[in-house]
Amino acid sequence: MSTEYAVLDVETTGVSPRRDKITDIAVFIFDGDKIIDSFESLVNPECRIPERITALTGISNLMVEDAPCFYEIAKKIIEITEQRIVVGHNVNFDYNFIRHEYKRLGYNFKRDTIDTVKLSRKMLPALTSHNLGNVCKHLKIRIKNRHRAAGDALATVELFAWLKQKDMMENGSRYTKVTGFRGLHSGLKPEKIRSLPEETGVYYFYDEHHKLLYIGKSNNIYKRVMTHLNNETTDRAVEMKSLIADVDFETTGSELVALLQESHEIKKHKPRFNRAQRRAVSRYGLYVFEDDNGYLQMRIERNDDVNKSPVLCFSSKKTARQRLFQWAEAHQLCQKLCGLYESAGACFGYALGECNGACVGEEPADIYNSRVETLLKKYSIATSSMLIVEKGRNEKELAVVQLQNGKYTGHGYILKVLANRREELLDCIKHYPDNRDVQMIIRQYVKKYPRRLKMLKYTE
Repeated sequence: MSTEYAVLDVETTGVSPRRDKITDIAVFIFDGDKIIDSFESLVNPECRIPERITALTGISNLMVEDAPCFYEIAKKIIEITEQRIVVGHNVNFDYNFIRHEYKRLGYNFKRDTIDTVKLSRKMLPALTSHNLGNVCKHLKIRIKNRHRAAGDALATVELFAWLKQKDMMENGSRYTKVTGFRGLHSGLKPEKIRSLPEETGVYYFYDEHHKLLYIGKSNNIYKRVMTHLNNETTDRAVEMKSLIADVDFETTGSELVALLQESHEIKKHKPRFNRAQRRAVSRYGLYVFEDDNGYLQMRIERNDDVNKSPVLCFSSKKTARQRLFQWAEAHQLCQKLCGLYESAGACFGYALGECNGACVGEEPADIYNSRVETLLKKYSIATSSMLIVEKGRNEKELAVVQLQNGKYTGHGYILKVLANRREELLDCIKHYPDNRDVQMIIRQYVKKYPRRLKMLKYTE
C-alpha cells in the first residue's frame, strides 16, 4: 500500500495555539500522484476575530457566524487524516493549533508530519525566503485565495509534489514514513512508540531484560524518542537503538521538574548510555569569602568539598574564568580579589585605571563589596525560602518546586483550587536530595524564565 498524505492548512485568530482558535481549515488527501479526497470548512472560533486578522485572511466575524464549531468537525478531521502523514508549509504551526483544539476536547491527536519549509530549504538553498508565497512564485505555482486554508493547502500539494519528485530524481529516495522503524530491537513495537505523548517529561529506555539503558528529558517526549530511534550518526547511537526493547515515560508538565527529575534519576540508576550525565556537570564553583580586611573575595575552585556551597556552578574552569573576567570588567571589580591575577601588590587593572584600588586598600571595603553583592544578587538564587510555581501535568493542577533557605528540598503537584493555601503547597512536596547539579539547573532556569515563573517567598 502506497503512502498517503494529508496536506492541510489552517487560518486562525492569532499565533498562539493556547489562546487563539481556528477559523478556516482545509485538508487534501494526496496519494503521491493526485488528490483523492478533501475536506474544507470555515470554523466558528467562538470568539471575536481581530481586525488585523480579517484584513490578512478576508475572514470576518459575519462569515463564521453560522459555520460549525471545531467540535462539530473534529470527527471528520480524525477520519480523513487517520493512517496518513500530515504535510504543511511550516507544518508545526497548523499541527499545533489542531492538537490544541483536540486537547480542549480531551482527545490526544497525533500524526507523523512533513514540513515543506524544511524540504524547500534543502532543495532550493539559493532562495533567500522560503515562505509559501516566495517559493511558489519561484516555481511558478499559482496560489488562488492566498491566506485562505483551501488556497494555501492546494498550493502546498503542488509544492510537495515538486519537492518529492526532485528528491527522487537527485537522491533516489522515496517518501514513505519519514519516521520509519529501521534497525530496532524486535521487542520494541511501533505501536508502543506511537503511543508516546507529545508532552513535557522524562523518558526511559530499557533493554530486553528490563535494565535501564538511558534516561532523557524533553518538552516533546514522542519527538525526542523518534530522534533517538532515527539516529545513525555514531556507532554508540546505533548500538543503543538496537538494544532498546521497551520505552516508558513520566509526564511532568513543568520543564523545570523534568530537568530535576532527569538529574535525580540518572544519579540514582546510572544508566549505561548516560555516561556523560552520570559525571557531575558542575565540576567547578564560584566561592565567596570575606578576607581579613573586610573585602569580599571570589575564587573559582573544584567542587570537591561537600561542606562548602558555591554561589554558582560551571562545567569547566575555563568557562568559569571567562565569565568571571566578564563580570569583573562589567562591575569594575579587582582581578586580584577575584582570583584572576596573582601579585603581592596592586593588580594589573589598577595600573590601567580599571581597578579602584581595593587590592591596595584605597577603595573602602563597603563600597567595593556593594558591587560584588550586586553581581551575586543578579546571578544567584535568593537564600530565602520560596516556592516556584509552574504549570502542571494538566489544566487543573500546578507543579511546585521548594527551596528552603536557598537549598532545593523537592517538588510536587497541587490542584489549582488549593494553590492559595501555603500549608497545602508545602504538604504537596515530595522530598528529593539537594546537590550542585540541581542547584545549577534551578539557577539557570530561573534566569532563563524570570517572568514566566511565579515565586512565592515564605518564612519558616
